[in-house]
Amino acid sequence: MSAVLGVSVGAATVRLARPQPGGAPNTFQVHTLPVPEQHAEESAADAIAATLAASPEVAATTVTFRSEPQARAIRAAMARRQLTNYQLIPEAVAAVHFAHATADLREVSTLAVYDLGSSGLTVSVVDARTSDVHQCERISDISGDYLDSLIREQQIASGRIAHPADPAGLAALDALCRAAKEQLSSSNAVALPSEQGLVLLTQENFEALMMLAIESSARMTRDVIIRAQHPVQAVLVIGGGARIPLIARVLERTIGVPVILPLEPETALARGAALLARPAQVAQAPVAPPIAPIEQVDDVTPAWLTAPTRGRRPLAALTGRGHSRRELNGAVLTVSSLAVVAAIGIGLGYGPEVLESGNSSDGSQAVPASSTPRPTVPTTAPPSTTEAVHGTVAAPPVQLPPNTPTEEPVPTQGPNTFTVVPGLPPIIVPTLPPVVLPGMPPPGR
Repeated sequence: MSAVLGVSVGAATVRLARPQPGGAPNTFQVHTLPVPEQHAEESAADAIAATLAASPEVAATTVTFRSEPQARAIRAAMARRQLTNYQLIPEAVAAVHFAHATADLREVSTLAVYDLGSSGLTVSVVDARTSDVHQCERISDISGDYLDSLIREQQIASGRIAHPADPAGLAALDALCRAAKEQLSSSNAVALPSEQGLVLLTQENFEALMMLAIESSARMTRDVIIRAQHPVQAVLVIGGGARIPLIARVLERTIGVPVILPLEPETALARGAALLARPAQVAQAPVAPPIAPIEQVDDVTPAWLTAPTRGRRPLAALTGRGHSRRELNGAVLTVSSLAVVAAIGIGLGYGPEVLESGNSSDGSQAVPASSTPRPTVPTTAPPSTTEAVHGTVAAPPVQLPPNTPTEEPVPTQGPNTFTVVPGLPPIIVPTLPPVVLPGMPPPGR
């Protein structure tokens, strides 16, 4: 099995977790790296690059992010170090996955995640089955640093501790107060000496000092759950502040659901990220079928379109080179006009005379059309555009009956007979009797 790496990026701490080879399930090697608050993403990228260089067997890396701006900062820092084989996941998703691996969530459909870190409190409402985040809110008014400052001010106010004279002394006193807070999670009292005096704190005094801030955070968690409009069945408490026993009791009393408190809650995100680490796979796009060129259109034309017909060209010949759509439309209009004229002539009984030219000017009888159809396309030369359209779109030649119909006799040419249209019967103008008016001599005198 390939080694994987999970990384959580906090405000002042970066944690790297790797599953312990050959150890018990869900056991990890966790490395904690304090970093400057303003350069946490850069420090995390440096730590990942150093780990991958020292451990080439690591095949996948997963990094958690709190917000989209932090995700962009992590991507930029990783790109500057040319690190690509990694994935980013929200902190709430890593927390839920870690809870599935360490607790029984079969009866939990929606989980609230209470993450109290050094720089603030993040409350998320997450679907325990799909890891969809319904609601996520963060405040900085309540944080681990704020709780440390409460202890520091209380110790200075008691008179046992002198106020530090410089920022370095103030930072050292804050670190001492943080250590006293962590020790109170497993003891009832703590006494830590320092250059400024003795830090003395009991569990009772500590809870009284923290009660207002913790109750405020519990109410904030309840409000986030209400706004998410998804009732929760449990609350997962993680982060360094989760080691304070008072938090679990206040949350359970305020929200009314069980509270899940894992071991080493400050490393839950890094361990959850390691459980989700998978080697990055680049999905290849499906190869599109090659597009057939225009010259190959006839090869894919169905057989019923390319089957040879008497006096016709295949339909594909109309879509080949040298024929534009405008030419095709003009040819279709021409054929339609000829078909209408032929139909009128056939209806009048003079179809052969209309379709066949060659009548003499003296009104002689036209030669009847042969009953044998003539091919419209010569076999020795390629047809023109009009001939191709005629052979494909127009109807086949009209088949005349074998016997020649009896034709009407043509009137004898006379003085009152006029030929208007060659090929059609002449028009005879009747002779009117002469009109004699009174007082006028009769005609012929």
